[in-house]
Amino acid sequence: MMQEKRPTLSIAVITKNEADRIGRLLSSTSFADEVVVVDSGSTDGTQQRCIDHGARVIFNPWPGYAAQKQFAMEQTSSDWILNLDADEVVSGPLAEEILSRLDTPAPDVNGFSMPRLSRYLGRWIKHGGWYPDRKIRLVRKGRSEWKGDGLHEKLVVKGKVQPLSDPILHYVYRGISDQLTTIDKFSGLYARERGPAGGGFVLIGMLHAAGKFLECYVWKLGFLDGLAGLVIAMNSAWYVFLKHSKAWELGLPGE
Repeated sequence: MMQEKRPTLSIAVITKNEADRIGRLLSSTSFADEVVVVDSGSTDGTQQRCIDHGARVIFNPWPGYAAQKQFAMEQTSSDWILNLDADEVVSGPLAEEILSRLDTPAPDVNGFSMPRLSRYLGRWIKHGGWYPDRKIRLVRKGRSEWKGDGLHEKLVVKGKVQPLSDPILHYVYRGISDQLTTIDKFSGLYARERGPAGGGFVLIGMLHAAGKFLECYVWKLGFLDGLAGLVIAMNSAWYVFLKHSKAWELGLPGE
């Protein structure tokens, strides 16, 4: 009796200037049949580092998060695709679980979700709303699509999605300054999408920010993550206040 062929697996990654951390991800992907990296114009040697690890590197001008991730998926050639970010790592147990589940997937299962465990300020963050942070990342070829914008892009699957138990490891920020840069970027995106707001929107933002701090630090037990949990809660509150303030700023008359 002929043995059924094992389903193949590709990994799709998008990058720009990730040379300082992409190697950690690529070192964790040897279990896959193919690694495709779509780069939007790195100037720090990211492309060569990916090539040195055996990845296939493709240049594509930046079209936005969802569009770039969709483009990366479409460049793969395997039966299944694992979508990853440059600051993530596939844990050994997750790699084993993926290969095991792909051996016998039900015909109507077209995706798998998995938890994501983030490391920040010297520790794994398990509270404050950061874990389990479950994501749909493993999908059957041709049965899913990235949709959304820079704030809310997500992988939409046509068919059933089953959960995996082992986590993606997420090295989320290079440090506090990197987190603040991200907050500045995404609060600006929010304000431009929302449009100009009146002064009352800032007051609403102040109340929402206070609530966000309590949510992260108290209700979701962020205090159990030590000083890192405090930093996360404070910066989460700052993001909420900043996006409201930037929307108000857009409505100010030009000088």
